[in-house]
Amino acid sequence: MGQKNTAKKTREFLKAHPARALGALYFCYFGVLGVWLPYFNLYCHHLGFSPLQIGVLSGVKTAAVVVMPLFWGILADRFAARRQIFILANAASTGMVALYFVSDQFYPMLAITLAYSVFYSPLVSFMEAFSMEILGANRNRYGAVRVWGSISFIVFVLAVGNLIGIWGVKIILPVILAGSVLQALISPAMPRVKAMPVVTGASLLRHFANTEVIVFQVCAFLMLLSHGAYYGFLSIYLEGLGYGGLFIGAAWALATLAEILVMLGSQRIFGAISVRAVFFASLAFAVLRWILLASFAAWPVILAAQLLHALTYGAFHVASILYMEKLIPPQARTLGQAVNNAMTYGLGLSVGFLLTGLVYETSGPARAFQASAVAAAAGFAVFGLFLLLKNRKA
Repeated sequence: MGQKNTAKKTREFLKAHPARALGALYFCYFGVLGVWLPYFNLYCHHLGFSPLQIGVLSGVKTAAVVVMPLFWGILADRFAARRQIFILANAASTGMVALYFVSDQFYPMLAITLAYSVFYSPLVSFMEAFSMEILGANRNRYGAVRVWGSISFIVFVLAVGNLIGIWGVKIILPVILAGSVLQALISPAMPRVKAMPVVTGASLLRHFANTEVIVFQVCAFLMLLSHGAYYGFLSIYLEGLGYGGLFIGAAWALATLAEILVMLGSQRIFGAISVRAVFFASLAFAVLRWILLASFAAWPVILAAQLLHALTYGAFHVASILYMEKLIPPQARTLGQAVNNAMTYGLGLSVGFLLTGLVYETSGPARAFQASAVAAAAGFAVFGLFLLLKNRKA
């Protein structure tokens, strides 16, 4: 009875304080991601999967983010059903995670990943839309809410890295499942969406076909494509260099710690520097980061490159969310964040995983990170040209 009362009071508290509930959701989501990104591919590596097979699994999971968030986002905005779909997607994706315990063979895991991704893929874009709605005029505080995700990421990266050293890679799946269950239980605390005039047809197309939106999304796509080698193969690369699980976890944690500092200071940063300028700078520092990882194997350089995560992810991510919110009207908010997520963490990462998986397998890790630097440099050049032309017109 006491546990039921505590659970009830917790649910009521979270519903009464949606920003705190949102922080709790970010904590769960990125806690799971803190296990998935550094260690799930390592788990697959220990199952005997090839780099290309690992790239395919990662690519399939993120490829779903290209299509499914758009489908779910259109439904959510059209029928003001963001909360209902969010609850459904959390419950269904959690059920799919449990299926990973059924088989450790490549093709069954590929099928499970496909099914899981249908429901997992829209979660973060829905959370970003909830953030913009809940924060309202204080949306520059987004980083202060989102930081709970970064905190959990660093906690789970370190904790699971340590647990792997004790119990091996078999600990990875149970932790992912536990975090997913907790997130599904918290999801009903999100507020209902107020119905707004629906933006459809030519009006909707005009917003998304705007030149600035297209340039922004192309450059964001290239930025996430450049992260394919990092998210897909950094842990495997470091293990191949002779580093143990503790150092691998520490490297991921250091990057997230740097990201946290940017998140905490986001209101001050974006109050002083324009979203465009931050976005542009993040592309430049990505080029530097991938060149460092491609050229040096010494631990001080690797850790220095990880500190640049503050700019290549932390500042970039906040700038992307605020940039899309600025360019797209509120009544298409869910779809706007879904499009952004689809182009970056969907299409960008899936192409990045597949390309860098192929380059990694045929030419080695240095070439994979060099390819990442080229992709980031292309994004930097495109956005720089856009800014130059825009300033000339002004």
